[in-house]
Amino acid sequence: MHVVIYVVMQTVIVFLEVLQFAMLIRAIISWLPIGEGKFADFLYAFTEPVITPIRMLFDKMGWFQNSPLDISFMVTYLLLSFISVFLAVLF
Repeated sequence: MHVVIYVVMQTVIVFLEVLQFAMLIRAIISWLPIGEGKFADFLYAFTEPVITPIRMLFDKMGWFQNSPLDISFMVTYLLLSFISVFLAVLF
């Protein structure tokens, strides 16, 4: 049973790290003039479902509405980092 839990947790950790990497690539691509295309669309479709709940929470609370930066993106990235580290330490 411990082996199954370990494999599941490691899979979740790897998925979170891949998601963070995709978010980082998405941010870099958004700064470049090549910001459109199938790869950028894939990154958007892969990462946006994770960012949307934080963005909706910030909109509902009225936080960071006039900020030129996408704070919800950064908060989501940090949350994923904390979760990944927590799971790595836990297992």
